[in-house]
Amino acid sequence: MTAAAADDVVRTHADARQSERPPLLVLEPLLAFLDEHGLGTGEPHVEPLGDGHSNVTLAVTRGATRLVLRRPPRPPWPPSAHDVLREARVLQALHGRARVPRVLAVCDDDAVIGAPFYVMERLDGHVLTSALPPALAPAAERRRVGEELVDALVELHAVDWRATGLERFGRPTGYLERQLHRFRGLWEHNRTRELPAVERVADWLAAHLPDSPEATLVHGDYRLGNALFAADAPARLAAVFDWELSTIGDPRADLGYLCALWVEPADPRIAFFEVGSVTRQAGFASRAELIDRYEEGTGRTMSDIEWYEALALWKAVVFMEGNYRRSLSGDDDDPFLAGFGEGVVELAERAEALTRGAR
Repeated sequence: MTAAAADDVVRTHADARQSERPPLLVLEPLLAFLDEHGLGTGEPHVEPLGDGHSNVTLAVTRGATRLVLRRPPRPPWPPSAHDVLREARVLQALHGRARVPRVLAVCDDDAVIGAPFYVMERLDGHVLTSALPPALAPAAERRRVGEELVDALVELHAVDWRATGLERFGRPTGYLERQLHRFRGLWEHNRTRELPAVERVADWLAAHLPDSPEATLVHGDYRLGNALFAADAPARLAAVFDWELSTIGDPRADLGYLCALWVEPADPRIAFFEVGSVTRQAGFASRAELIDRYEEGTGRTMSDIEWYEALALWKAVVFMEGNYRRSLSGDDDDPFLAGFGEGVVELAERAEALTRGAR
């Protein structure tokens, strides 16, 4: 167990009751669960995995068995947020149909480690954020990164979600209206101050609501930082992570989100939020080229792309403010979240600039 993880892991429930705050893992009942499902043997090595700041992702190694555990952060949780069981359900439905990791076991009993969780396979590869591994550094591989990201999205949006057992996973109509209603409610729950730009963007989105195409499965947080690329060239997207926000809805929302967070060399920087700065380097596809490839692969037109990009940034503002609120209240001690206060303001201003036709 690493030092970083040690403070968040206790041995027994009796130890948990003596902790000043709820631990993220209680080892003895977790090991019993893993044993029940035949997932490794012996004492585990536990360490934080990735740079996410919503659901908690932990690498768990037992002997030769390498696992990933996903659970919510410490409570309290905003309404309908951090639903890892829903995430596990969509991963199970998509296995063999889209580029997703395989779920190995799911636990809906809070009594085991203090929250629901699931365990999935751990895959080898790279998550590309601010640097490239040598194998993916050549210009041709950089271009393939963007192409693979779009191609995986095209594959996802082509999945027959009714055939996967996800008929009740979401409603196929009214997705955009529900997004506006839900995130306005989340803003009221998450807000820590008055930010008129957030309200103005919400009003603009409602006033310019586009007509949606036929519904598909939607990832909801589709970006470079949620994709794992294989270690070797040619660039190949091996798996897409973080399906917490997935539902049935307007597929163009995923492309709008991808483009909103896909930075180009001339784009202004956003403090504490630019987690995909690697695409500023020469050789990566432009947003326009990503859109063209998606249109070619799906037959859908993206004439309203600015609306979907503004929606993506506005939703990111709402989530970031929620993380910032957790930091202010002491419910989360992640030092990165404390810097979200400034990032929320900058992101809201960028979203409002999109509503005026500027970046």
